[in-house]
Amino acid sequence: MTIRTLVKNLAAAPDGPVSVSGWVETVRDQKKVQFVVLRDESGAVQLVHPRTDTEEGSQPDATAATISALTTGSFLTVAGELKHDERVKLGGLEVKIGELEVAATALDLPIAEDSSVDKRLDYRWIDLRRPEMNLLFRVQTTFLHALRNWWVEHDFIEIQTPKLMSSPSESRAELFQVPYFETTAYLAQSPQHFKQMAQAAGFGGVFEVGPAFRADPSFTSRHATEFVSVDAEMSWVDSHEDVMAMHEQLLVAGFTAIKQKHGDEIEALFGLEVTVPTTPFPRIPLAEAKSIVAERGYEIPRADADMDPEGERRISEYVKEQYGHEFVFLTDYATSIRPYYHMRHGDDPGLTNSYDLVFNGVEISTGAQREHRIDVLVEQAKDKGLNPDEIGVYLDFFRYGVPPHGGFGMGLSRVIMLLLHQPSIREVTYLFRGPNRLEP
Repeated sequence: MTIRTLVKNLAAAPDGPVSVSGWVETVRDQKKVQFVVLRDESGAVQLVHPRTDTEEGSQPDATAATISALTTGSFLTVAGELKHDERVKLGGLEVKIGELEVAATALDLPIAEDSSVDKRLDYRWIDLRRPEMNLLFRVQTTFLHALRNWWVEHDFIEIQTPKLMSSPSESRAELFQVPYFETTAYLAQSPQHFKQMAQAAGFGGVFEVGPAFRADPSFTSRHATEFVSVDAEMSWVDSHEDVMAMHEQLLVAGFTAIKQKHGDEIEALFGLEVTVPTTPFPRIPLAEAKSIVAERGYEIPRADADMDPEGERRISEYVKEQYGHEFVFLTDYATSIRPYYHMRHGDDPGLTNSYDLVFNGVEISTGAQREHRIDVLVEQAKDKGLNPDEIGVYLDFFRYGVPPHGGFGMGLSRVIMLLLHQPSIREVTYLFRGPNRLEP
């Protein structure tokens, strides 16, 4: 057989011999002619086979018999003749089957009758064959590639940090404990400590894309127990404004790449137009944001708490109305609801140099300027009820000098979910992990 051609490249190929491989999407087994829609990772093409066994006394048609027995999802390789024909609805071309080889036969698809998200996740490898899922992960690939390009062009260093830790990276809440020889280890909630160690090492800007773990029993559309965290940290910041400026430039780079490479496909499959955000993103102090949503008829249940999901939706509606923007930085969070390592305002120790980034009504990221002065950091840890001895290795970084620095952590799946207007993080995670899901 000839060298395999991806379906997306058939339109540019001349009429003549061609070989395609993929899986069976549909079969139309008619009396005189058979049609198979074959899909690969790049698209779908119609295969055609005029039957030769329709006349009385004719010889058996082995190809026709094979096609009649095909099941949806079976993988094939077909060598045949490519023909461009505007009458063919699927792409204006078809392949007349010459040779057909069944590489793997599929059982009847278990999600054909039950298409609920739980059933689809049980058979995720089949669910991922949908064109929407294929495009979704291509979009994610393009997004991450654009972020990496931006970081590398700005002299950031990529690091890979440990996911087994001797002490918590955030707090003792939401921790997975793991037996580790004669002691106990913890799965990393974030690479926070190690990003900051890179500042002590003089690396300057660093970034990481890797797994993070939260023992959170939530069953919401935005939570997972294992997720991909997109993290960055950089030295010599004057405030969290520097971090926000870096963050928004990254997102502009990522969304620009997505729109350029996938904009038409996203519009065709998801019915959405990708909007590249303008800079600067709107910035609203948290206290002001709470007042705005209160004036619009919604009171945050606890005055001393973070913005809750309904509050995030309300403030996003306001920002879209007032600024025509899908993003908003909520800034100046109270010390009481931020970690001990966030730097506090110089003129108001009750506030921190920190932010949350909300995209289309959902928080996707937290960022801040970090406290780099060891004496202040120790006191802030004590204020939070932490024993400095338990975070001694972390504190050691600062005893040997660390420049002013800041950074953020961002949930990758949340960004893709909100970009493509998907109902749940489960739809956009390759293999979702939650309180009741460890398979496949």
